[in-house]
Amino acid sequence: VQLQASGGGLVQAGGSLRLSCAASGRTFTNYVMGWFRRAPGKEREFVAAVSRSGSTTNYADSVKGRFTIARDNTKNTVSLQMNSLKPEDTAVYYCAASLAFPLAVVAEEYNNWGQGTQVTVSS
Repeated sequence: VQLQASGGGLVQAGGSLRLSCAASGRTFTNYVMGWFRRAPGKEREFVAAVSRSGSTTNYADSVKGRFTIARDNTKNTVSLQMNSLKPEDTAVYYCAASLAFPLAVVAEEYNNWGQGTQVTVSS
């Protein structure tokens, strides 16, 4: 499956952004979908994941209550709504697809990756 992320940008602390990821090439519902991020000088980290049906989600503690992952299986898209953004959320955000079941929260479980979109939160 090919993934194309979009929606990044520059926002002030406390603001919101919505990232989108469009999938093509394979049956979208075969995949768990996730978002990861890599901040400058840091390791890639898990942000959120959503199950094939969209009924189950998982979040990193650092974003729980502020970020919401959702998928639209009719449009082959997954989104990440980010509210109450903090400067420490600044990173390149990647969407990814996994064949793991029922969810995947580590990068090694993801088979396909999008190109990344930059999110910058100013203080």
